[in-house]
Amino acid sequence: MTDQNTNVAVAEAPVAETKKVAPKSRKKGKQSKQVPHARVYIQATYNNTLISITDLNGNVLAWSSAGHCGFKGPKKATPYAASVVVKSLLEKVSQVGLKDVSILVKGVGQGREGAIRAFNTNNINVVTIKDLTPIPHNGCRRPRARKL
Repeated sequence: MTDQNTNVAVAEAPVAETKKVAPKSRKKGKQSKQVPHARVYIQATYNNTLISITDLNGNVLAWSSAGHCGFKGPKKATPYAASVVVKSLLEKVSQVGLKDVSILVKGVGQGREGAIRAFNTNNINVVTIKDLTPIPHNGCRRPRARKL
């Protein structure tokens, strides 16, 4: 065979037979670790209820909120919405093997009590309940008196 531009004979390389290689086995998905005891952080505001479940090191296993569960407007801060949030959270962490929780509550909304009761009704053992609501003391400095 000759190259068209230079008229030089070019030897053809023998075509090697290609072997079909089986694809490498893929690694299986991330194995879920077993967490029998966890912490639950509940933030109950006037407008929403946010709940997150962490292991004892603080790594978040799952989180949810009333807005995430489909509630809109003033219904997000109700105790019923908080119980629905707890149900959706426990579905997310069902394969973790959760048995005992320590609850840390922050805020003054209506969802505080509803969320705690929902954990009890869903067969989760509540070990401790701690209130982390910030309490103001003396507040900001008052503005100076007007000079008339």
